Amino acid sequence: MKSVSFRWARPIAAIAALAVVSSCGLPQVGPNKRQIFAGSVQKEGDAFVVSVNDRVTRATALTPALGFSEEFKRAAPLGSDTIRPGDVLGITVYENVDDPLLGVEGSPATLLEEVQVDGAGFIFIPYAGRIKAAGNTPDAIRRIITTKLGEQTPDPQVEVRRAAGDGSTVSLIGAVGAQGVYAIERPTRTLGTMMARAGGVSIEPEIAQITVIRGKMRGKIWLQDLYDHPELDIALRAGDRILVEEDTRSFTALGATGSQAQVPFESQNLSALEGIAQVGGLSASSADPTGVFIFRNEPAEIAGQVLGRNDFQGAQRMVYVLDLTKPNGMFMARDFVVRDGDTLYVTEAPFTQWSKVISAITGTAGSAASLTSLTGE
Repeated sequence: MKSVSFRWARPIAAIAALAVVSSCGLPQVGPNKRQIFAGSVQKEGDAFVVSVNDRVTRATALTPALGFSEEFKRAAPLGSDTIRPGDVLGITVYENVDDPLLGVEGSPATLLEEVQVDGAGFIFIPYAGRIKAAGNTPDAIRRIITTKLGEQTPDPQVEVRRAAGDGSTVSLIGAVGAQGVYAIERPTRTLGTMMARAGGVSIEPEIAQITVIRGKMRGKIWLQDLYDHPELDIALRAGDRILVEEDTRSFTALGATGSQAQVPFESQNLSALEGIAQVGGLSASSADPTGVFIFRNEPAEIAGQVLGRNDFQGAQRMVYVLDLTKPNGMFMARDFVVRDGDTLYVTEAPFTQWSKVISAITGTAGSAASLTSLTGE
């Protein structure tokens, strides 16, 4: 009786296991290819499923539009000798008399160190009065002081020096070597030289973005563009605020990949192939190379170019399909540009699901047979 019961236990357990698997379904990392295509507009879904080709690659190849306006680029470098409010001057007056007007008897020179240019742009010199300094060069100020003092002392000789004052400063914050407020001087009159003065950037140069805020104007560029395009090395102005920050773009990787995570961009332009590489490639044991999908909300203009339509209103849900097994599949993945907010999803191979079915049946049947043998005793 025991052997007969055991003989009937195996097929009964297998049938029961198959019934359980059929009713409950198998675990998945996400939808399979059939389920994704079932959600397409062509099948009364709400997403357009499009196979990637050269035309689709060209239509969707967009990168962030960064750059400076013409107003930024037209600004000429500040004159390094022009005095501005807040600057500090050093003034020396030589008088060829025994009883000097400004100094003491027996002293041929009078030093006026650290004469501050006030907010209105003026300085005060004894016996010369209040003098307009802002907008003038040191030589022009020398002539003004000489003329005014010449009315009271014979043939005065005047020397004017411009010290490193804070009349024209910019602030640098963010991912720079040394954050702070820096004066615009002869060597640091442009963005690139000022960045060097602050110690450069403290993040990877490939993902560094520089924002310059001037009054109500704002411009942003990539650090690499600063060296590739000399016209972007703009002249600075007093009060400019310079922010250096890391690129904040990212995409999400899911499915049969090396890792599943939100992944930051590592370069200005990121292809689908590079995105796959960033997460460790496809899973060798479970990935389906014919089912690499990019999910994206595409602006109406681009969706229209991809689908050859002009009747879209607002962003459209698009699912781009890459088949890496095709002769040009790797080239398509290399050329297709991933954008901020994209979801990269790789489906599991059909074999993976079949393996799960077999494992579920054999595991359940084995458990049932063990239980039967125990109860038969």
